[in-house]
Amino acid sequence: MTTAEKGAVGSVAGRRRRGIIRALGLGLIAGAADDDPSAIGTYASAGAKLGVGFLWTAPVTLPMMFAVVFLSAKLGQVTGRGLFQVIKDYYPSWLLYPTLVGVLIGNTIEAGADLGGMAAAINLFVPVPVPLLVVAIGAVLLALQFWGSYVLIRNVFRWLALVLIAYVGSALLAKPDPIQVLRGTFIPHVEVNKDYLTLLVAVIGTTLSAYLYSWQSNQEVEEKIAAGRQRSSERGGATEQEIESSGRDVLVGMIFSNVVMYFIILSTAATLNKSGPRDIETAAEAAQALQPLAGDAARILFLIGMIGVGFLAVPVMTTGAAYDLAQVLGWQHSLHAKPSEARKFYGTIAAFTAIGIGMNFVGFNAMKALVFAGVVQGFSTPPLLLLILLITNNRRIMRDKVNGVWINILGWLTTTVIFAASFGLVASWFV
Repeated sequence: MTTAEKGAVGSVAGRRRRGIIRALGLGLIAGAADDDPSAIGTYASAGAKLGVGFLWTAPVTLPMMFAVVFLSAKLGQVTGRGLFQVIKDYYPSWLLYPTLVGVLIGNTIEAGADLGGMAAAINLFVPVPVPLLVVAIGAVLLALQFWGSYVLIRNVFRWLALVLIAYVGSALLAKPDPIQVLRGTFIPHVEVNKDYLTLLVAVIGTTLSAYLYSWQSNQEVEEKIAAGRQRSSERGGATEQEIESSGRDVLVGMIFSNVVMYFIILSTAATLNKSGPRDIETAAEAAQALQPLAGDAARILFLIGMIGVGFLAVPVMTTGAAYDLAQVLGWQHSLHAKPSEARKFYGTIAAFTAIGIGMNFVGFNAMKALVFAGVVQGFSTPPLLLLILLITNNRRIMRDKVNGVWINILGWLTTTVIFAASFGLVASWFV
């Protein structure tokens, strides 16, 4: 083999290694952030209340999860800008500001609920008052975001994502009935009542969370900055190979997220729905209730998953909200910048974190707030997803990288399903 041929082979192998590393990076982080404590609380509640008959929602939502996150990644890659920067540049303010407010409210409520859920879980291991734990968690997360480099943050998040594997073990320890599991997985069962539709919208909302769209588009921009494209004029454009690589990346992350979702529902469906409390009131109660039915190991694994992913998900929400606000108001915004170089951006991260902490001092129920946060995301997601579809089909913005037929079909189908679920829940309130 000639030197040139060896070089070509080495180049191909290098691209493959980088592709694998990337798939274990941004995609895994996005997928894990989608299984934040709010999602865990929602899935656990659904499994406890509705049983294995709710498992079908996992495989059904997987292609929808892929569609929305891939479109967000593609938007960031092609435009070199974050989602709200694009909305600001191409759409009227009457559309921009209501969308921004909805996303900021959803992110903040979910971050606050996640902080409470994490603190309640840690409290089972460390006998420290929950409010103090909330403050301590918030301080640790801010320290990482303020003084950690972008690469450090990304790598820490990557490893934190792996704790979600604990939920597979938790579900297997519950020893579910294989026949019932198969039936619940492949035969959809829908009940037209308020409780069922509330949980369905909450699951859809937290699975297709709006904060992921902004986060994914902005991380594509951060990756371009990490590659040396410091100026905004250098960050636009993406090759077909780059978009395909992004698609593989997103697919890996969404499969990971969906498998975790499946096993969380299964763990509580196989235990609490059969012989335990079905109406879960606190994060601690969800884990504690598993102990007599599936053993102490299942309880510990359940708690470890919630605590670990919370440290990943809360910064995704607060930083995502800061990205959105900074882009709309024209502030410098990047995790590559030091706090002294982007004071308003980092100050906004601190402000959203502080609001989330403060929510835990007004006496709200952590688990109910987690489910409520999922419902809020369920209502804020449809209009934002509609905007993303319009953007990624706009040749003025995307040039020759507009959506193909299949991703459009999947995207519009997803949007229709989310709108239908939200309208169905509203209708159930009056019927």
